[in-house]
Amino acid sequence: MIRVVLVDDHPVVLQGLRSYLALDDQIDVVAAVGTAHEALAVLNRLPVPPDVVLMDMHLPDLDGPAAVRAVKGRCPTVPVVALSSFAEEGLVVAAVRAGAAGYLFKAIPPEQLLEAVKIAASGAPVLHPEVQRVLLAHAAQHGPTDPLSPRELEVLACMGRGLSNKEIGAVLAITEKTVKTHVSHILAKLNVQDRTQAVLAGIRDHYIQAP
Repeated sequence: MIRVVLVDDHPVVLQGLRSYLALDDQIDVVAAVGTAHEALAVLNRLPVPPDVVLMDMHLPDLDGPAAVRAVKGRCPTVPVVALSSFAEEGLVVAAVRAGAAGYLFKAIPPEQLLEAVKIAASGAPVLHPEVQRVLLAHAAQHGPTDPLSPRELEVLACMGRGLSNKEIGAVLAITEKTVKTHVSHILAKLNVQDRTQAVLAGIRDHYIQAP
């Protein structure tokens, strides 16, 4: 069962999301709240962290990136998927840098939203095609600050396919310990904290294509 927390300050949108997600027997909406601070309170109360937080990027108490950062600070391993009505470059880039594991539009077809939640829960990034375009355009203009080595690019590409360290080692014919070292270097160079963020940053900086 995929446990989801919804955060949106529009009651109609919140109820619509909750009702639709509840139709899928693989998803359990454990909370639906209207502010970032209510979301943080829910995360404090839940005995087990949720599998996904689906969060609007225009909340009344915190801006989207700040809200993402607050949730990740409370539950670092929980994927936060951003929801917005448009792909403003500054907001998209800031949300990804804050720790968002995905960025979707509210106009997304319902069946695609269900699939995106499941993908995010599995640990893979979820990006709307327009968001991918914005991230790639940003990377083309600004460029990465610390280029990855050829081997690190290979490891990152494998991470983008959702492979574990053991599986990456088998594909590249290197030890699992060596893979872990490469992953650590990738996280440091891309200034991110986890594998999902590394993949998103790799897409943003045009190192790899979106899976």
